[in-house]
Amino acid sequence: MSINIKPALGKMRLSGVFLLYLVTLCNSNNVDTVSSDIKLKNVDRIIDCTSQLVKVTGKLTLENTGNSPIKNFLLAIESAAIDNLAFVGVKDSNNKDLRLIDTTVKGYNYVKFLRVELKDAINAGSSAVVVAEFVYTKALIPYPTAISQQEEQLVKYNGNLYFFSPYYVTSQKTNVILNTKNVESFTKVKPFSQVEGTLVYGAYSNIGPFTEKELSVHFKNNSPFLTVVRIERLIEVSHWGNIAVEEKIEIEHTGAKLKGPFSRYDYQQDHRSGPASVRSYKTLLPASAADVYYRDTNGNISTSNMKVKKDSVELDLRPRYPLFGGWRTHYTLGYNVPSYEYLYHSGNEYLLKMRVIDHIFDDMQVDELVTKVILPEGVHNIKVNFPFAVTRIPDSVHYTYLDTQGRPVISFKKRNVVENHIQDFQLRYTFPNIFMFREPLLVVGSIYALFLLVIVYVRLDFSIHKPEHPHKD
Repeated sequence: MSINIKPALGKMRLSGVFLLYLVTLCNSNNVDTVSSDIKLKNVDRIIDCTSQLVKVTGKLTLENTGNSPIKNFLLAIESAAIDNLAFVGVKDSNNKDLRLIDTTVKGYNYVKFLRVELKDAINAGSSAVVVAEFVYTKALIPYPTAISQQEEQLVKYNGNLYFFSPYYVTSQKTNVILNTKNVESFTKVKPFSQVEGTLVYGAYSNIGPFTEKELSVHFKNNSPFLTVVRIERLIEVSHWGNIAVEEKIEIEHTGAKLKGPFSRYDYQQDHRSGPASVRSYKTLLPASAADVYYRDTNGNISTSNMKVKKDSVELDLRPRYPLFGGWRTHYTLGYNVPSYEYLYHSGNEYLLKMRVIDHIFDDMQVDELVTKVILPEGVHNIKVNFPFAVTRIPDSVHYTYLDTQGRPVISFKKRNVVENHIQDFQLRYTFPNIFMFREPLLVVGSIYALFLLVIVYVRLDFSIHKPEHPHKD
């Protein structure tokens, strides 16, 4: 259940107390119990640690041991992983997305629960297969926390050896995929094995509900540990055929910090120098993006390349200096796209469909995203639909040339964003087409008034007395 509160511009916002009451009321309706009729017959889990993100994929075989059909089941996330969880998605055997609803279970306040609504109920004595995907940010901790320019980066992963579930698990197996054979240490619970860059655990039988056992892996990982600390995305919509997008991005290398001095000479001469540093990364823009610019406070950054592909525009962005652990950079990236690809209308009703965020780099993680949409002057009856939960920022007004009332600005933000959040939001509004001629008429009217004033000024005589003309003889 979700409530979308969208106050109109200039109206009084609801008080914080009333909002808190609404949230409490909504949450109180989502209280579930753990069904004893559901068992996980088999769990095949893959923990991918090859990048800075930890991606966990679980193939779950649900079994209905009761006498009545099952229409939903619960996913549980242990308390130690809640803060790092960025995305959860579940698909059925037909690769169709299943609806997820936040819920609670009495007596388990320390656990995050999600109710998964099945498209087809599981009949008594039957089973069904679903695939659950979890993406965690900042789950790989640099260890040691500081390294020299020549050293490799080592990280630690701490998780749960077993699939954390409110249900009894008959059999489960876990594969931990690494990007290296160099493993310093790892948890050893039989049966286990190491095959190249993969740790295989299980199969483990008859695991009870909410079972936890530490899984720790210490290994080499020189993947780019880049974090977008903050991105402010500005989308300005024009009904004259163009949508301008500008992003102000602040990026930090969140891997092991650089210990000791930095030698640019060694860095340029030896390609093995700074293995954990970031020299460049690729950003993907829409295929119709044009007039692309990439600059910082010093001006345009020329160390970049743009490649136009069939389905995207690929930018190879190279900062002015390489990024080591603890180093930051910030820049502005902007482009234009034609409005007909994203803006649809029927009469005076318009629909804008655009991405919440673009692809900044592979396996990106964003601490905070702020998106602002500037609509044309005269827009009203605004409604927004988001593909996932966001925090709405109070609407504001933006003034530019020839504006009289100002342009409405719809703003929202979200924390802990990953590539799975590259989805479209929908913004509907009403805009009388006659308003498109407001600015041209203002220009024409201003010019007409200026000429009229000149004519009046030239024709009228504002002198105090008339000059005396000489008499003719």
